[in-house]
Order: sequence, then structure tokens, then C-alpha cells
Amino acid sequence: MIFDDTPCELGEGPLWHPERDQLFWFDITRHRMHTKGQHWDFPGHVSAAGWVDYDTLLVASEIALHRFDIASGDHVKILDLESDLRGTRSNDGRADPLGGFWIGTMGLNAEKGAGSIWRFYRGELRRLYANVTISNAICFAPDGRTAYFADTDKQVIMRTALDADGWPIHPPVTHIDLSGTDFHPDGAVVDSAGNLFNAQWGAGRVAVYDPEGTFIEAFTFPARHTSCPAFGGADLSTLYVTTARQDIADPDAAQGLTYRIPTSYTGQREHRVIL
Repeated sequence: MIFDDTPCELGEGPLWHPERDQLFWFDITRHRMHTKGQHWDFPGHVSAAGWVDYDTLLVASEIALHRFDIASGDHVKILDLESDLRGTRSNDGRADPLGGFWIGTMGLNAEKGAGSIWRFYRGELRRLYANVTISNAICFAPDGRTAYFADTDKQVIMRTALDADGWPIHPPVTHIDLSGTDFHPDGAVVDSAGNLFNAQWGAGRVAVYDPEGTFIEAFTFPARHTSCPAFGGADLSTLYVTTARQDIADPDAAQGLTYRIPTSYTGQREHRVIL
């Protein structure tokens, strides 16, 4: 079940690179991106990535989007991301089926309403939603016509319809309502059948919901703070899950590791970012 035993303070943003058959993930508060047996340090928070080509990732930092060269470790800023708001950082993010990249932000101390959700598409960065406390669960239906996202603080996963270029066309509506429960939606991914897999912070699980938002089942993990899932492996049926040690007094050895489990589901091939 353990994929990598490197303990992350705030593990997040797993990305399966479909051309390299390689998993990348982040330890946000330690300013680090990992892959198996290797890591890269950054000067500030980094949290999410999309793949551009075999050699290149798009990496979201606290103040910018960067073009990252995997072989050399060099990274070059493409454009600013809330660089004028020094109290925020990037959080959850994922590439969409049209080649855009959605990235959420939040306050460094999860200040109420300090974050936003943005979309970078063919050189344009546009704010989609403001007044977000903890941006999470950014993922997309297989047909590219629906996006999902959450504000963990509100315990609701939203959905919104997208136009032919991947921009929202209607106000978002509630898809999965977890308010009043012990489940706090963190990162999410959608499989090839449209089922949504949501890591739930503090609950040690990834819950599966059908395309209508109805609960199917949950996969449990020994780490309390499950933070984000990703599908990978040769047939995209392996579920990789990052976890965190953050805010756990005296964490045991299971906390903050990166896990993997076989499933009967098949993920979507991770979408490529078009710069």
C-alpha cells in the first residue's frame, strides 16, 4: 500500500505523467516537489503541476506559474499568480481536457475568503471564482463539459458547465453536500466513467461518488489527512494518494506518506497543458 515512505508535512498534488509513467507530487510547506527517489527544492510554496511534454511540467508556486525542465530542474516563470498578494499561495490544481490549467489559491493561514480559483488557457490567466477559503477538488468530467471544485471550509463540492473552450457558462451548483458531516473535501479526480474520487481531510479515506453525486464506496488509509488522489499505472487502475502530517500531534509513521492501491476503476489519462 505504501508507494513512497518519504514523510511529507503537507503532501499534495499527485500527477501521473502518462508519457513517462512517473508520479510527481508535492510537499507544499517544505517547498518541494517529489518523484520516486528524487526531489527538487523551490524558493517558496509549490503545490500542483500539469504535464506539457515528455520533458516539461507546468508548476504552480505561491506567486507564479513556471515551466519546469525535469532533467535539469530549471524553472522559468511564465506569468505571475497573485504575486501582488503576498499572503496567499497556490493549492489544488489540475489540467482540463481542453489543455487549460485550473489552479486554486488560499491564504497562508487559511484566512476566510482570501483565495480564488483561476484558469490558465493558451496564455491567458483568468480568475473564475473569488472569496474561496481553501480551494480544492478541481477535476473534470471525461467529456470536458463539466468541472468540479470545492471550498473545503464549506464542505461542498460544486459543479459547473463549460463551453466549447472550457470556460464556465453558468453559476456553479452543489454536486456533493458534505456539510454537517465529519468529511471535509480535499483533492479529487474523476475516472473514465465519470465517477469522482475525493480525498477527505481528517477522515483517512478517499470516497467515490457516481456522476450524479451519489456515494458508492470509500477506500480507507492509515494516514488521517488524505489530501489528493491520482490515477496511474500501466492501465490507469492504480489510485495514488498523498497525505499530510500537518496539525497532527506526535504523528506516527503512517502519516504523510504517499500510498497506492489497486482498484476496479480506470482513470482518465492526465490531460496535457497547452502553453
